[in-house]
Amino acid sequence: RFLEFAEQVKNPPKNSAQGGSGGGAAQNAKDAWRQGTYTERLHHALIHGIDKFIDGDVEEARQDLKVPLVVIEGPLMQGMGIIGDLFGAGKMFLPQVIKSARVMKKAVAYLTPFMEEEKRAAAIAAGEDPDQPKYNGVVLMATVKGDVHDIGKNIVGVVLGCNNYKVIDMGVMVPCDKILERAIAEKVDVVGLSGLITPSLDEMVYVAEQMKVRGMTVPLMIGGATTSKRHTAVKMCTKYDHGVIHVLDASRSCTVVSAVLSSEKQSYLDDIKDEYKEIREEYYSTLVDKKWKTLGQAQGMKPQIDWSKVPPKPKFIGNLMIKDHPINEIIEFIDWTPFFQVYQLRGKYPNRDYPAIFKDERVGEEAKRLFEEAKEMLEWVVKENILQASGVVGIWPANSVGDDIEVYTTEDRDTVACKFYGLRQQLDMGESTYWCQSDFIAPKGVAPDYIAAFANTGGLGCHEQRQKFEATGDIDKAILLEAVADRLAEAFAELIHKKIRTTLWGYAPDENLSLDDLLKVRYQGIRPAPGYPSQPDHREKKTLWDLLDIDRLSEGKLQLTESFMMMPSASVSALVFAHPEAKYFSVGQVNKDQVEAYS
Repeated sequence: RFLEFAEQVKNPPKNSAQGGSGGGAAQNAKDAWRQGTYTERLHHALIHGIDKFIDGDVEEARQDLKVPLVVIEGPLMQGMGIIGDLFGAGKMFLPQVIKSARVMKKAVAYLTPFMEEEKRAAAIAAGEDPDQPKYNGVVLMATVKGDVHDIGKNIVGVVLGCNNYKVIDMGVMVPCDKILERAIAEKVDVVGLSGLITPSLDEMVYVAEQMKVRGMTVPLMIGGATTSKRHTAVKMCTKYDHGVIHVLDASRSCTVVSAVLSSEKQSYLDDIKDEYKEIREEYYSTLVDKKWKTLGQAQGMKPQIDWSKVPPKPKFIGNLMIKDHPINEIIEFIDWTPFFQVYQLRGKYPNRDYPAIFKDERVGEEAKRLFEEAKEMLEWVVKENILQASGVVGIWPANSVGDDIEVYTTEDRDTVACKFYGLRQQLDMGESTYWCQSDFIAPKGVAPDYIAAFANTGGLGCHEQRQKFEATGDIDKAILLEAVADRLAEAFAELIHKKIRTTLWGYAPDENLSLDDLLKVRYQGIRPAPGYPSQPDHREKKTLWDLLDIDRLSEGKLQLTESFMMMPSASVSALVFAHPEAKYFSVGQVNKDQVEAYS
């Protein structure tokens, strides 16, 4: 019945407007929902994300129902139930759900003072709070120690909240002890951990181990860009006996939480355990079948690079601080496709990417609406100077020595400023070449070469503004601001790399590429990030950080966490290789002999 009602609300009959035509009829149809009962109006406002009339409609409901809690548990929770059903059925999209959550939050905020007044006036029976809403369950969520990315976690919180779960969000960089102490104190039903970078995986394993040590029995949910079902099966579920479940994205979180809190909990967890056992066994069986090159063999099969094509001497050598770069210039370099992926708006081929996504039958209209909101947000950001973009760029003399890269303080190359360590492909896949980052820098004694690096952010001011949005209940704007800041950071990286190629280093001064060409990497050279496929060790980021002298030059505005995560979270760092034969690759797994040599 709720779904049928929701469909009528979302798509009212064409004859719903009476007594008029043209613009007047359209306006009548648009405002017709205001003629319904307060329950119907609250449902409509929640489904459509309209908060303009929410205080008045909630007050009308409170006057009629007398008890504020009944307003929450009645019409408001009914409305959120409709939204949860629509989202689960694929008839509402994540941007709409986030707006609905904003309206719900504002409705509850209006009722909170009345509930607190009743608490003071009424006796608390049996030690329980009579005005405490009856949630379906309590979920604690945290981004683990050393990690600062939380946009995905925030979205999961919104989805769970829309399905009547109480969400305790502990924020980012939360140490294990604090997570578990709060979980025990709040008597939560589920613990959820989030993380973006690979060191966070080890921290999640540690949290699982400590949950076992403390004798906890609540299920553990794992999510985030760096997590996977295989990692959870191989590394995590063997550490904790009461359920470890990998959650692919926000849309799956409610299903998981519902399952582990249902009467079929044990059956569900047993099924997960069996599935993960199969994944684990399959993973270990593939290790047996794998063949490896020895490190010496792999090094002997390194690519043969033409060193007559070594890039020219840079026009600039040293470090350069780029402070408060104009956002308007950065906007021109935005790649919008990942923005829609944050909101789980994915078109079908050939309409997967921006701007073709607008043509997609299922998500096209919602993508258009979201894009317009993002552009409005950007205009506001620029006008009010909400976000600032800054970065540090450096270019230095360098040469490779084996699998490593020595960076020198001066052109005489006598003093080593630092060394970037390389990992070489080693898994025997029948290839003729086994790559390492150092292959793209001329060997010492062969030719004088150089390397560049940079770190930048588009998110200075994001945290402060997000707190303001959250204080006013505008969680949809808080999430949108984070998503926009991430796009600005990546766009700024694109702009900085172009400036390195064309002016600062100047090895491609005549480059004239469109944004599409840039996003398809049609320029000369590459900019791999430390901690990612071509050098998966995040510790290399600290070497880059010190070489760029970022703490001093940025005056502490750019920071590196103990797990080598950049702050603000909307930040990017990279090494820049200029040789025309440089290409992106993935190191993949390495064998024991290389691990020993690397250590």
